[in-house]
Amino acid sequence: MTIRMLRTLLAVAENGTFTAAAEAVFLTHAAVSQQMKTLEDEWSVRIFDRTRRTPELTPLGRALVEQARQVVAAYDNLVPSVMGEEGLRGVIHLGAAPTTLVGLVPLAIMLLKRDFPRIKVNVVPGLTTNLLQQVERGSIDLAIVTRPRVVPRNLTWLDIANEPLELLASTRTVSDDPLHLLRTMPFIRFSRQAVVGEMIESWLQDRNIAVEDSMELESLESITGMVLANLGVSIAPRPCVSPVNPLPLKHIPLDPTRLYRNLCVACRVDHVRPRMAAEMHKRLLQAASIGLFDPDKLKGDALG
Repeated sequence: MTIRMLRTLLAVAENGTFTAAAEAVFLTHAAVSQQMKTLEDEWSVRIFDRTRRTPELTPLGRALVEQARQVVAAYDNLVPSVMGEEGLRGVIHLGAAPTTLVGLVPLAIMLLKRDFPRIKVNVVPGLTTNLLQQVERGSIDLAIVTRPRVVPRNLTWLDIANEPLELLASTRTVSDDPLHLLRTMPFIRFSRQAVVGEMIESWLQDRNIAVEDSMELESLESITGMVLANLGVSIAPRPCVSPVNPLPLKHIPLDPTRLYRNLCVACRVDHVRPRMAAEMHKRLLQAASIGLFDPDKLKGDALG
């Protein structure tokens, strides 16, 4: 038995098939199958039920997977536990909602790599629902998402910031009344496939605000570009980390005590590298406290 075999076993459990696991750990299907057969022979147990078209974990196999997680976690934390900061290294797969990719995520990664230069961060963009599925499967380590109303029980949630939702309007609009603008201007909708989009729709319906939809977009950058062109108004979160050169738009408050999103880090309860996740979360909090992504000015105390 090797740590590599245990990682392959975890990949099979998390991805569901030998083929998907092979892609996750960069092996061939035959190599994955051979490693699993070696484990079964060495332990003299049946880990998989191969009578089915797609081999499935047996009850004993599932129990072994949970023990394997602990063994792999202990192995991954062996060097960091005795070397402190110098021992933290490797790749962290970080999922991130599109609205965080301009300010929060680059600043946090910059802070992390300053302290731990041997860490490599692989960023996976996506909407909250899709990212949470990837976290649950183990294909990414953690994700920066909007906390949904119903949360999976097997995930841990670490708060980053509450971001109020606000009305975005062109500076060429005459009125500053958000209700008037929503009722009279075309509405550029945040995608309803996103948790934020669902929140916005619920808020509009609760207040009987009828809007004239003109387009539905996923990224904050595309929405703000359309608003800048005075093609309509929109509702979007005010980022906890602002870009250094934001577009000149009106930012009109709506209902900050009720209409906001809870930006969180989500990771599995049984995350195999808890130290890595904790350090990433710490840098996200630090980035949110700085509040502005300006690499040229991030010196001295800002990076201390």
